[in-house]
Amino acid sequence: MPGQQRGTERVGSPTQAEGGPSLAAPLGDQGRIAGPATAVFGAALFTGGQQSSSDAPNPNYILAPGDRVSVRAWGAVDSELVGQIDPAGNLFLPNIGPVRVAGVRVGDLQQVVEQEIRKVYTTQVQVYATVLSTQRIGVFVTGFVRSPGRYAGTASDSLLDFLVRAGGIDPGRGSFREIALKRGSRNVAMIDLYGFLLQGNLPQLRLQEGDTIVVGRQRAMVGADGAVRNNYLFESTSRTALTGRDLIELARPLPAATNAVLRGVRNAQPFSRYMPIAELARQTLHDQDTVTFVADVAARTIRVTVEGSRLYPSVLVADRDTTFCQMLDHIAVEPGLANTEGVFLLRPSLALQQKRAIDEALDRLERQLFLAPAATGSVAEARSQEAALISQYISRARRVQPEGRIVAMGPDGTCLPLRLENSDIIVIPELTSTVLVQGEVVFPQAVVYRPGMTIDQLLEAAGGLTPRGSMSTLMIRRPSGQVILNPQQAPRPGDELVALPYLDPKIWLFGRDLITALFQVALAARVFINN
Repeated sequence: MPGQQRGTERVGSPTQAEGGPSLAAPLGDQGRIAGPATAVFGAALFTGGQQSSSDAPNPNYILAPGDRVSVRAWGAVDSELVGQIDPAGNLFLPNIGPVRVAGVRVGDLQQVVEQEIRKVYTTQVQVYATVLSTQRIGVFVTGFVRSPGRYAGTASDSLLDFLVRAGGIDPGRGSFREIALKRGSRNVAMIDLYGFLLQGNLPQLRLQEGDTIVVGRQRAMVGADGAVRNNYLFESTSRTALTGRDLIELARPLPAATNAVLRGVRNAQPFSRYMPIAELARQTLHDQDTVTFVADVAARTIRVTVEGSRLYPSVLVADRDTTFCQMLDHIAVEPGLANTEGVFLLRPSLALQQKRAIDEALDRLERQLFLAPAATGSVAEARSQEAALISQYISRARRVQPEGRIVAMGPDGTCLPLRLENSDIIVIPELTSTVLVQGEVVFPQAVVYRPGMTIDQLLEAAGGLTPRGSMSTLMIRRPSGQVILNPQQAPRPGDELVALPYLDPKIWLFGRDLITALFQVALAARVFINN
């Protein structure tokens, strides 16, 4: 399968523009399952339930011998007649004589009868004429239909009505493009249902008693899927082949579609070819070929979202080679509110890589936790208790969702020359006058920063360190995401001062792997600078 459908693709390795060809679904049909077409174009005509015949014909029905007509006159004369059109096509009216009505539209019957009556009764006579029922007929339906046989109906029923009564065209054997109406030994008409499906054109046929509808054998079938509006199996106009231009016209590829994958059989050997759509239009497609339309063109632009303390648009579109520093030149901020030295980047593809790294670290920790041998019973008991605690940590750690943060600002507050990717998020934090002190302190809180404050003063404002806290495990995290271990300088406004717990390596048998997993979970993809 193209690009994004490959199961062996490493998650997050290519950018969206570099990921190869991709499938696309039309608007309004996003739930379409990607894959070869399975439905025959036009088969939905026969999926509904069978409808009974209606005795009331439509206004365009042409009257024929055998139809029953009602005529009522009142005024100077009061008369009512219900009669049947005779074989000569006439309706006999008392005191009027025969009136020719065969070949008249139902919608014109009132006018024709009224004109004949007024030739005798010129004034003060009102006329009302209507068709009560049309002639009942029996039509044979055979060929490649689900249930061949003889079916009853009315003369006003269409060819589709009789096909529905026969169960519809067999989609695996029957043709939607070769349907013959036979009357005796001669063909009255040849019907192509594609004209009805695509343009609404259906021949106006008057079915008669004893007519036969014959559905021909299926012609060459070609499937279209992928980035198309019509994801169907299409039938050729000829018995052997369908041109690529005809398929394009029927399938209607999306504007994003640029190429096509043609699969089939040639000379009893599997055949596959990848080509632009313009070349496909010149190809001759054979029976049972499938064509997958794909979007295979590198995006020239990327879309970047801006969050935080910014002005004006929150979505920017730029060239693919735009760098982080160049993009910052197009973002307006309020100088007194935005922390321009703490800008950072969130990258969805990096978040997937971080999640994979965390899961791999937790898998290693689990293997060592359950496979390490114990020399004595006391060691085994100690390890059992440790394993219970670590297992609880592992189960919680697997639920962590990394944010994909990239430290894009250097220690001196200048931006780094980082190439942006599509869907990147630039976050501009707001200026603040507090330092968040958390971790192994008595009262974690945000402390109002005063010029000249030291680390000791900040820890004292938070109640001091807990028994598990240590001055050797302090960490400063900048708003940009930059992390400083064992800091020698006091934090700045907006920073976080974190007192990490001190872990005695003599107590934890799996300390090294646990610490590795801890840092990958809590500080995924952050930059560490030892001062």
